[in-house]
Amino acid sequence: MDEAFFVQLALSGAAVAVLVGIAAWAKIAKPAGPLDDHRARELLAEEFPGRRLDGVWVASDGAGALAKSGGLALVICQVGDGFAARQIPWAQAVAASFRNGKLCLDLADVAAPRATISLPSWPPKDLAA
Repeated sequence: MDEAFFVQLALSGAAVAVLVGIAAWAKIAKPAGPLDDHRARELLAEEFPGRRLDGVWVASDGAGALAKSGGLALVICQVGDGFAARQIPWAQAVAASFRNGKLCLDLADVAAPRATISLPSWPPKDLAA
């Protein structure tokens, strides 16, 4: 092992340390906090602009939300360290499996195949149509 190897090793270590420092400084891997009603409505307005919301149900654990907009159900679910937004027919959301306080929605999407939302009851009595 010659001097060039140690110089290259030291420079590689320094470059890795700089990249780790930048990632820590930028807070790249900061997970999103739990949803509340206000934050869920903000995300829905951002993802589905111009949609009128007939009702919004936020998961009790803050890991998702479901909204009714006409004949569609707008779904926000936690994927990785952020949230994904999808839309499905309202009838599909009403007919979804609800067991032990968890609503399981099939989103039929490779990136977010299923959303599990913790709710006290389902379907809502006033907006079931």
